[in-house]
Amino acid sequence: MPVSPDMAEDLAAAVSKLYEQAELAVIDKVTRALAEGLDSPLWAELKLRAIGHLRTAIEDVIAALQTDAAGAIHTAVAEAYNRGTQAAVVELGALAPTVAVIPAGTRAVDRLASALVQETGATHVRILRTGMDVYRQVIAEATSAPLLGASTRRGTAERALNRFADRGVTGFVDRSGRAWSLTSYTEMATRSALGRAAVQAHTDQLAAYGVDLVIVSDAPEECPRCKPWEGKILTREGLGGPQTIEAEHATEDDQMVSVRVAGSLPEARAAGLFHPNCRHSVASYLPGLTRPPAPKADRTRATYEQSQQQRYLERQVRAWKRRAAGAVDDGNRAKANARVRDYQKRIRELTADTGLPRKSHREQIDAAARPATAERPARPARQAVR
Repeated sequence: MPVSPDMAEDLAAAVSKLYEQAELAVIDKVTRALAEGLDSPLWAELKLRAIGHLRTAIEDVIAALQTDAAGAIHTAVAEAYNRGTQAAVVELGALAPTVAVIPAGTRAVDRLASALVQETGATHVRILRTGMDVYRQVIAEATSAPLLGASTRRGTAERALNRFADRGVTGFVDRSGRAWSLTSYTEMATRSALGRAAVQAHTDQLAAYGVDLVIVSDAPEECPRCKPWEGKILTREGLGGPQTIEAEHATEDDQMVSVRVAGSLPEARAAGLFHPNCRHSVASYLPGLTRPPAPKADRTRATYEQSQQQRYLERQVRAWKRRAAGAVDDGNRAKANARVRDYQKRIRELTADTGLPRKSHREQIDAAARPATAERPARPARQAVR
């Protein structure tokens, strides 16, 4: 059974959901703290006095996130590793009627999980800093023209909070210099780590049975970085580059087979194969038995660019749902929900035109859920913008 980073997508979603919930909790707490008493002439003074309470509330969210995420990450990595192992066992059945499963590499799982906990944990400081910065910024902006009255202060606060809800917690930059929001960064990092766990388990199991070659699948809507590797045979390890090797036939003793390899799996990954959201998989290559896959008819009529357009529209749906969750008044919440419906309509049209599968879970945010220790009191009635 071929193994792909995509096989751990559901596991990554479970982890990134925790960060999405934490982000929504912070937006909610900042919004509540600023909305309370917004029409009072002493509003700014009261808000500055209460800054310590908000900091404590955000720290409680982060503490709950830290505990929940660490456990979820270790569970997800172990399951991804197990899936990779089972995929190899299925493939190796072609060599032996019974294949002993190598026990999950505890050290490998712990190492991969610890690295992901450390990577995602580095975002926690940014969550606190962003929440506090936005709080101070709204106070400063809303009191910059005190003579214009409470209605102007309310409108200014609303606009600043809308910007916060739109972008969420940001400021995360990957190794290539690309900027991410909190949830997107966490999902990317988690998908990458779980994909590595599945592929490593697969290759560890193959190595134990002396299988040194793998073959890359042909996947739909491939990106330019992956396309050169489609259908190519790779060595599990090494840095040899393209070459022809002599390998022993998988089932015939003393029979050698010439195999053209395009490079190694580490080389292909360094060149972009198995990037986040990659749909390609690798399977064991058995000399003399395995046949290169015939070119697949795309499951869709879509191009890579159209698949990326779908991801953009999904992000917009989530962004406007965050806007609705952080709205100070019912009118702006209704406008945000209308934008959500508009982007969802565009997704339906795109998937109908191209045959792309709609992944509704990528359009969801969990506004009701919060980390276990984060209290969510009943939302007070809001006044309409005057």
